[in-house]
Amino acid sequence: MAHSIAFPARAQSRAISLSTIPWYLWACVIGVTSAMIGVHWDISWHRSIGRDTFWTPPHIAIYLCGIIAGISSAYLILATSFGKLPEVRPASVRMWGFRGPLGAFVTAWGGIAMLVSAPFDDWWHNAYGLDVEILSPPHTVLAAGIAAIEIGALLLVLGYMNRAHGDQRQRLSWLFLYVGSMIVVVTQVLTMEYTITALQHSALFYIAVAIAVPTALIGVGIASGRRWGATIAAAVYMVFTASLIWILPLFPAEPKLGPVLTPVTQFIPPNFPLLLIVPAFAIDLLRPRLRGSNRWLQAAVLGSAFLVSFLAAQWWFANFLMTPAAANGFFGTMYRDYLTPPDSIAAGKSFVRPEHNFWTRMAIAWAVAIGTSRVGVGWGEWMRTVQR
Repeated sequence: MAHSIAFPARAQSRAISLSTIPWYLWACVIGVTSAMIGVHWDISWHRSIGRDTFWTPPHIAIYLCGIIAGISSAYLILATSFGKLPEVRPASVRMWGFRGPLGAFVTAWGGIAMLVSAPFDDWWHNAYGLDVEILSPPHTVLAAGIAAIEIGALLLVLGYMNRAHGDQRQRLSWLFLYVGSMIVVVTQVLTMEYTITALQHSALFYIAVAIAVPTALIGVGIASGRRWGATIAAAVYMVFTASLIWILPLFPAEPKLGPVLTPVTQFIPPNFPLLLIVPAFAIDLLRPRLRGSNRWLQAAVLGSAFLVSFLAAQWWFANFLMTPAAANGFFGTMYRDYLTPPDSIAAGKSFVRPEHNFWTRMAIAWAVAIGTSRVGVGWGEWMRTVQR
């Protein structure tokens, strides 16, 4: 349904000669950004203040994503269906009697899922109190909606990018890589409980990263058509996450719930971003040399390069994060949420001891990295053919 297609000459010309990027593409990008800011802000709110009313600023930022994406996608689908966007119709798919780009349908579904999760989340907290984990049932629905909006936005930009040429394609590829970097950001939110600094000398940490990251980095890097696509996406992820460390603590906050095990006077930011730019750089170095090779061979090389380079970089960087030199406003390792006991591992600046079967589990991480790299190679090559 979303494969390479041949457009009529006139329709193709109209589809790719737009002098400006359509507003609904920008709306999806703004919505994705709002969700990622809101999610991190909400986690910081819980770590700094605790459970508050449903209508907190972070929640508004999160659900604004669903509203923006839903409205823009609904407009795109309805306008295409009723002939208001004739330049889009040849590059659309038919679903439930309506027509529109594939990404618009995926994004619209994500917006509906996000808005459905809102009353579910409010009821859950009123019935059961505080969350004890990130992926509670309502948060799972919310995460699925955000993921659908990000993938839908990626496909929407992708369709325009693959039909464009010259400077317009270059501009759209930057939007594509930005949305791809937000997918990397959301994978780090979903694996946050397994990637804290104290776990970064454990095999569990590397298994979690191998599950979450290679598919996004490799797929987006291949589909972007840029020599350093994966590196750019990883760099945007790092800058986005690090900026939260530099900005959030500038604002005052204090706990409204007890027990307060650690005094808090400002918003608590996320941990310093993982050094994903190192394996992304290794992936981009190797990709041109593997072009045209068997996909499993590509996956084996890229997955191995990902794990080895990431292990080499993050293991020693984690050591640095445990030192007083990292306890500053740039790296932010001195921040602790109000529920962190002073005698905990996180507060004590020590690692969880590596598993007794560490190397066996690292072999599992290696196999997982190859598997997710294979998915990334296939996904990236498929995305290069998407024009709808």
